Amino acid sequence: MVEHLANTEVNSQRIAAVESCFGASGQPLALPGRVLLGEGVLTKECRKKAKPRVFFLFNDILVYGSIVLSRRRYRSQRIIPLEEVTLEPLPETLQAKNRWMIRTAKKSFAVSAASATERQEWVSHIEECVRRQLRATGRPPSTEHAAPWIPDKATDICMRCTQTRFSALTRRHHCRQCGFVVCAECSRARFLLPRLSPKPLRVCSLCYRELAAQQRAGAGEDDAGEGPPAGAGSGASSGEDEDDSEDDKEGSGDSDWPSRVKFYAAGVSWSSFHS
Repeated sequence: MVEHLANTEVNSQRIAAVESCFGASGQPLALPGRVLLGEGVLTKECRKKAKPRVFFLFNDILVYGSIVLSRRRYRSQRIIPLEEVTLEPLPETLQAKNRWMIRTAKKSFAVSAASATERQEWVSHIEECVRRQLRATGRPPSTEHAAPWIPDKATDICMRCTQTRFSALTRRHHCRQCGFVVCAECSRARFLLPRLSPKPLRVCSLCYRELAAQQRAGAGEDDAGEGPPAGAGSGASSGEDEDDSEDDKEGSGDSDWPSRVKFYAAGVSWSSFHS
């Protein structure tokens, strides 16, 4: 690792450069003892399609955002404390190689690197940082993780009732508990999931019944959770909806990606780790 870089001028300059790229929309990243270990572009599997995202690995956090202008301007900054992170390998497909899952209690998503070597570098560095952060904080490894959202294109029908077919008029929704793609009728219920939001979130009918049963069993109450008011089944249920819509709205930033070609074909992937 690079503890010798902590509180050095070169490390401060690197962090200041990242802050400058995010601009006023990003949070301050410089803290005593914080070290920028590596940075690079990975492909993040978003709700509608996979998109390039810039990632920055610090010794205590993982930061990522959308690319407006490569290495100059980023937006939609996200910060993940490393003590909350668990990595999980994913099988390769014809469409996506060198993949792995980043799991946390609030959000889980898949990313992929441009090569197997790059993937191994990212995974090994992140896992080492997580181990050190857990040791420093005395926390046990995280065991509760949010379900990753199944991409919209994975199914044309509701994954619960298997009857409703999605179209331009019949939109897709996601259960916040299981991540399934469901129709409005199968996701009318809301349930409080404290690890995700202080507000009740959209859940599918099956997860609602299971969560309500668990709550009744644990509290001995019959009034676990509340269904939504009439007509609210297709409305946005939480900030998680807003977070995912950010991924969908970032097409304007992605348009600055060279030639608007497929990411890996663009030949602009890069990752570097500091020593």
